[in-house]
Amino acid sequence: MVDRNLGFSLWLDFVERSYLQEEFEALIDKGIVNGATSNPAIFATAISTSPAYKEQLFMLRDKSPKEKYEAMAIQDIKTASQKLRACYDTSNDGYISIEVDPFLANDTQATIAEAKRLFASISEPNIMIKIPATEAGYEAMYTLLSIGISVNATLIFSPDQAQKCLDAMSRGLDELSKGVGLKAQAVISVFVSRFDRLLDNKLKEKGLEPSRTGIINAAKIYAMVEGSKQKNIRTLFASTGVKGDALAGDYYIKELLAPHTVNTAPLATIEEYIKDPSTTAKLPIDPKEIEEYFDTLEKNDIEMQRVYTQLINEGLLAFEKAFEQMLMDIA
Repeated sequence: MVDRNLGFSLWLDFVERSYLQEEFEALIDKGIVNGATSNPAIFATAISTSPAYKEQLFMLRDKSPKEKYEAMAIQDIKTASQKLRACYDTSNDGYISIEVDPFLANDTQATIAEAKRLFASISEPNIMIKIPATEAGYEAMYTLLSIGISVNATLIFSPDQAQKCLDAMSRGLDELSKGVGLKAQAVISVFVSRFDRLLDNKLKEKGLEPSRTGIINAAKIYAMVEGSKQKNIRTLFASTGVKGDALAGDYYIKELLAPHTVNTAPLATIEEYIKDPSTTAKLPIDPKEIEEYFDTLEKNDIEMQRVYTQLINEGLLAFEKAFEQMLMDIA
């Protein structure tokens, strides 16, 4: 069981039909996870590799590729939400996220319309709609939260993105509070390990410590989110799986332990963490230490603004490609 006294939640970053029907419930019952997330790449892998979808695909053979995908995704998300409902009903998170079509990332109104449609189709209260942190996405986040639909802001790399999410989410939650009977939560999903995969070789060449940029960047954003004093907005640490053997499998969970946070991780990462589940908070990090770290990067010709732009663009493109390939596979 994961110790909740620290105030952090552990969510499973994985969705696959047969797993949801069997092992997923055990993770919840044992108190290991209290939420889950999905994305286009996760669904693409599940649908293309698991035999659990074959029967439904046959039944949907006359539908368009996107209609097929949505029918399968909605069924899986609904299943996950029902298994998590006891957590939700006891205010122990219990959320599962589903992302809007990544090709809508620059279209506010289309994003809002699809988010509303998905939420209504799943028809469960413990759904978070994933919205990419783009200029179009911020207004969608505001609108959805203002009508009581919980939001997972995704693909966040820069403090600037995080601040725009905070502003939009705060406006939405303030608007929601004027109504009655509705509640909503929001998370700001900060991607972590991609910084280190991009920069570690360069850092080693310059004699600098590797595998810290993602942590320090996430710590900076966490401080921003906590500074907002919005109890219904939390930092979620994403992209926390480890590639290769240089780091412990649960490195990005243990190094980001902090109150009022969520860590969403692949199954293998969670399994590694529960072997020895540390409960020692590692955040917040002293603001001076954070600024000194980024000053050092700048002095070594690592421009973070350029890094942010590259990672955002790569992240958006990767989700588009995964989604497009999945639609082709099931056409």
